[in-house]
Amino acid sequence: MRSTRTTPAPGPPTAPVSRPDVTVDFTAVQLADVSRHFGRRRALARVSLTASAGDIIGLLGPNGAGKSTLIGVLATLAAPTSGDVRYGGRTAAELGAPLRARIGLLAHELFLYPELSARQNLTFFAELYGLDAAVLVPAALERAGLADRADDDVSGFSRGMRQRLALERALLHDPRLVLFDEPFTGLDDRAVSVVSARLREIAAAGAIVVLATHDLDVAEGLVTRAAMIKGGRLVADEPAMPGLRARYRGIVGSA
Repeated sequence: MRSTRTTPAPGPPTAPVSRPDVTVDFTAVQLADVSRHFGRRRALARVSLTASAGDIIGLLGPNGAGKSTLIGVLATLAAPTSGDVRYGGRTAAELGAPLRARIGLLAHELFLYPELSARQNLTFFAELYGLDAAVLVPAALERAGLADRADDDVSGFSRGMRQRLALERALLHDPRLVLFDEPFTGLDDRAVSVVSARLREIAAAGAIVVLATHDLDVAEGLVTRAAMIKGGRLVADEPAMPGLRARYRGIVGSA
C-alpha cells in the first residue's frame, strides 16, 4: 500500500525556531567583504557595508545588480561565499535560529494566504512567532488601514491592500532588522505614502531598515543613506541628499 504524505504550506522565510532561553538583539549589522557566487556567476563581489539602528538604507541599482541577493544574505536565506555578516558583532552561525526572530522580511513573495481573511493571516503568523494574536492583530489591522476589511478574504484585496497587510505581517514580531525588496512595486501614490510613513516610524523606533528599490523618486524622500550597487559591487555608500537621481546617473548610469 502506497503511503501519502501531506506537504505543509510554506511559511515566511524568517520564521524562528523557538529557543526562549536565548535573547538576540543588536544595534548594527556589518557586512565585511561579502561575496556570493551561484556557480560561475558572481552576484556579489566584496561588499562591505554597515547599517545601524535608525538607518533607512536604500539599495539602489539596475535589475540584476545584486540587490535581491544582498537582501537574501542579510536575511540569512543565503550564506556568503566569502566574507561575513555580523549582527552586533556575531555571525548568523554563532547566533543560530533565534536571530531570525529579530529579522523581518517583505520580499516579492508576500507570504499571504489568499483563501484566508486578513485577520486569519495575521493571527497565523503571530501564533507562529508565539505572540499574543488577540492583542497584536487588531492593532496591526488598524495600522494597515484594513480594520473594516479584517474578515474579508485576501484574494479580493487590491495589490496595495495586500502590500500593506504583508508589511504588518513582516513587523508583527517587532524585528530589529527589517528588509524590503522592491516594496513599492505596483502601488499607487496613496499606498506609497502609507508604506513610506510606516518605514519612517519603525526606523525612528530603532529598527534597522534596508530596502532595495529602483524607484529613485520615492527613495529620495525616504532613505537616509544611498548604497548604490552595480555588477554586484558596492560603488557608492553615502548620506542621502537632494539630487539623488543625478548622483545615481553619474555613478551607476541612466535612470
